[in-house]
Amino acid sequence: MNKDKNISTSDSISPFERIRRTNAAGFEHWSSRDFASIFGYTDYRNFESVIGKARLSCFNSGHRIEDHLIDITEMVAIGSGT
Repeated sequence: MNKDKNISTSDSISPFERIRRTNAAGFEHWSSRDFASIFGYTDYRNFESVIGKARLSCFNSGHRIEDHLIDITEMVAIGSGT
């Protein structure tokens, strides 16, 4: 039996696979809002500094930020829904 919680078994799906999205052209992508919840951030604005660090790391490694991280506007549900 596998006692290491960090190693996934064949019958379990990783949290990253669960939040994977696919666009109409079949390209995979992930939402930072979904990542925030996986990493335990209850308030997205607290996760925004992580996004900033990811952008800086991308730039410092010589990659174009636009090739890896894009800004999107996504509506989120708020209030009671009435």
